[in-house]
Amino acid sequence: MIRAAAISTALLIALVLALPGTASPGGASAAAALGASGAREALEAARQQQRNARARAERLEQRANRLQESAGKAQSEAAALAARVQQSEAAIAASEAELALLNIQKQNLDRQLSRKREPLMRLTAALQTMARRPLALAALQPGSLEDLVHTRAALSAAIPIVKERTSGLRSELDLARDVEMRQLQTLESLRAAESSLDSRRRNMLALAEKERLQAQRAAGGASREAERALFLAEEARDLDSLVGDLEAAAAMRSRLAALPGPVLRPGSAPASSPIAAATPRPLPRSTAAPDRYILPVGGRVVTGFGDPDASGERSSGLAMAARPRAQVVAPGEGRVVFAGPYRGFGAIAIIEHANGWTSLITGMSRVSVAVGQSVTAGSPLGQAGPAGSQVALEVRRDGEPVNPLDLLR
Repeated sequence: MIRAAAISTALLIALVLALPGTASPGGASAAAALGASGAREALEAARQQQRNARARAERLEQRANRLQESAGKAQSEAAALAARVQQSEAAIAASEAELALLNIQKQNLDRQLSRKREPLMRLTAALQTMARRPLALAALQPGSLEDLVHTRAALSAAIPIVKERTSGLRSELDLARDVEMRQLQTLESLRAAESSLDSRRRNMLALAEKERLQAQRAAGGASREAERALFLAEEARDLDSLVGDLEAAAAMRSRLAALPGPVLRPGSAPASSPIAAATPRPLPRSTAAPDRYILPVGGRVVTGFGDPDASGERSSGLAMAARPRAQVVAPGEGRVVFAGPYRGFGAIAIIEHANGWTSLITGMSRVSVAVGQSVTAGSPLGQAGPAGSQVALEVRRDGEPVNPLDLLR
């Protein structure tokens, strides 16, 4: 019996020592670590976009409250609503990234707990076997009291080790419960952001359509400029030539605007007239970039300025992976010189800025602006396409491509 007690004691100690200690974070697989790193980057980017959109919306709302002119007030209100839409989109992206992180964390915890399940089950079975005989029966059997003494001694020695070795397990179980609670909270935040997005998007679309109709009425309906833009789109060989033609037309408008007004006919000889003798001086042309410039859509930049494509040709702009139906806004203050579908590029918008700068936005599913409409940085332009679509931005200065990231304010 003493030998059996010794064997039972040795078996119990072996089972206790087989219990794993506190798990280290390095136990996660490389693939999970890589996924967590990408999710953290996406979370930080989404939160930054959310902060930027919130700050822009607050600034535009304050501006709208200060303005008395109806046109400028409506423009600022539409831009503020578009910023709120992008804020909700960024909040959804942040919630999705946080959920991805929590899921990775929970999967790692599940793997760690499963590794510890087997020795715990063996220990539990051994303890149940030892506790199977009641104390009264042990007292009537020869040698049983000695077994009981040895078993109690083994348990007294093993319990501190069990507590030490399972402390990490208890912490992980608490962490797993905390992860589940955070998942529920993040899901609630996601649903709230989606509800807010739907409401803001409806309000913004209505306000943007109202502004577009007002711009069309101010231009006399289907203006000659819009017809001219459509004609150029049909005749252009490619998108570059269309932008070039529109830039040439903009330069012509600038030159015509700089010409002096009509000279009054003098009452005496022309030589004695100071008006006739005056020679107009051309004003020096500024080269300043748009005062405030932003990216037209929230999302990850998948193609940078100058990156080579599959054929080796360098990119002349940026391409951004946008959320489905994401809000697209004007990157800077200016005037819409083209808005509509263009072959192979989806719905596009071309904005003429001051001082010879031009922005080209492609890859939209629809546009909500009209040719001739004035926009500010953040004014709603349209919506991105379905899942997997990209919105591209090109900036040119007198026809030469410029890195849009150099203009961000």
